[in-house]
Amino acid sequence: MHNTKYVFVTGGVTSSLGKGIIAASLAKLLQERGFSVTIQKLDPYINIDPGTLNPYEHGECYVTDDGAETDLDLGHYERYLNIPTSQANNVTTGRIYQSVIDKERKGEFLGKTVQVIPHITDEIKHRIQILGETGDYDIVITEIGGTVGDIESLPYVESVRQMLWEKGEDNAIVIHLTLVPFLAAAGELKTKPTQHSVKSLMQSGVSPDILVCRTEHEISDDIKRKLALFCNVKKEDVIQSIDAETIYDVPNLMLEEGLDEVVLKKLKLTSDKKPELKVWNNFLRKHKNPTSEVEIALIGKYIELPDSYKSITEAFIHAGSSNETKVNVRWVHSESLSPKNYEKRLKGVDGILVAPGFGDRGIDGKIKAVQYARENNIPFFGICLGMQMAVIEFAKNVLGLVDAFSTEMKKNCKNPVINLMESQEDVTNKGGTMRLGAWNCKLAKDSKIYDAYKEELISERHRHRYEFNSDYRDQIELKGMKATGLNPRTGLVEVVEIPSHPWFVGVQYHPEYKSTVLKPHPLFVSFIKAALKYSKK
Repeated sequence: MHNTKYVFVTGGVTSSLGKGIIAASLAKLLQERGFSVTIQKLDPYINIDPGTLNPYEHGECYVTDDGAETDLDLGHYERYLNIPTSQANNVTTGRIYQSVIDKERKGEFLGKTVQVIPHITDEIKHRIQILGETGDYDIVITEIGGTVGDIESLPYVESVRQMLWEKGEDNAIVIHLTLVPFLAAAGELKTKPTQHSVKSLMQSGVSPDILVCRTEHEISDDIKRKLALFCNVKKEDVIQSIDAETIYDVPNLMLEEGLDEVVLKKLKLTSDKKPELKVWNNFLRKHKNPTSEVEIALIGKYIELPDSYKSITEAFIHAGSSNETKVNVRWVHSESLSPKNYEKRLKGVDGILVAPGFGDRGIDGKIKAVQYARENNIPFFGICLGMQMAVIEFAKNVLGLVDAFSTEMKKNCKNPVINLMESQEDVTNKGGTMRLGAWNCKLAKDSKIYDAYKEELISERHRHRYEFNSDYRDQIELKGMKATGLNPRTGLVEVVEIPSHPWFVGVQYHPEYKSTVLKPHPLFVSFIKAALKYSKK
């Protein structure tokens, strides 16, 4: 029988230490050693998923092939491992409680009093093991969101305690990621926060097997010995995670520290393969030694928190490496663009990307950015709402339909070139009800989009309610904007481009979600190549 091993990653002292990057780096090393690995994220918030969260709250909402709206850490998992995640890879407290309450309403608990233990913890354990029970994975890494000691994380930590007891020490281990801060006044690293964090974890009945210590300075052997003594681990189980130049350095740093070897030893697993990271390091070499530079204006309304566009900026890094080009992002708030200043704000860029989003805030600025790119032959890339803005701008300024708009922003606009999908008209709940997940798209062969993909039928991920209104397709195409990608089943327009423009492409889907280190997304590669060509004029 297939025996899946479990690795739990918890965090202490402070949030944002990089549990997702450590989990993904470990998974990468284990994958290189020949193991089949997946990663899942347990989020302690009560939202069912991040789909209804403002990006300022939680960064971008990442979407999987099967239409799950998930935490942005799943993007890191896919970018590192080059394998897709699914609904099962992200679990929230809201989903756990919803499931337990639904079962209670159906009478599945036979009249028992429903409690956090065992009912909530049983549901958490069930969700943790869904991927392991498929038989597809040797190792499942589970990242527990939040910080140890938080009230909302307690049921998850208790579930881990139970699983460690049920699975046995060779089948489940805990990695605790913690901070070892440097006090400039004292001139030394301090271990006390880590000690208290481990103490808090142990009070919940969980003793860490491995400590990964985030630090700005090298951790000496003396400090490692001290941490080992006070935190009840062996010295070789104290792993340093020093600040890196880029998140893509972390797998190499963890390899140097021997994190994968320690994990395999504790799980009683052996492998003859050593992680070589050949393709990975080739990507890193080109990323760190570019031969050219381009500047791309990213037009969005959440730019105060760059994590709102995490997948896009990472896709720039992948495509930049592929072109041996450094991609500098000029962050432009769409609300700051006006008819008086947009030329000045966008002057000198080599490409313009209008980002996804919802609602009417900053819409006029996005339309102005599209106009500037179109009229000045600057490479343009519109994603989701960005594609819709390109259609609206073209209808207004080329077709002369001055009142053309989207019914998302103007419900009764006279020329709704972007309209609500028929299937969405009776939807009242906002969460999980959009067009979500992977949909097919057939590309026209004589197009920029086909030149990028080199294939006729593609599959890409969606997250939207509003669509290109096909009633306007003929007159838009007559004036020079072509629909070059269609959904083969519904006929919905997925891609628009202007053939007379050097590179002007708008897509209804989110290509950024599928860009990985090993497979940079072809559209981003093509866009950066066009920007590079423009920069040399």
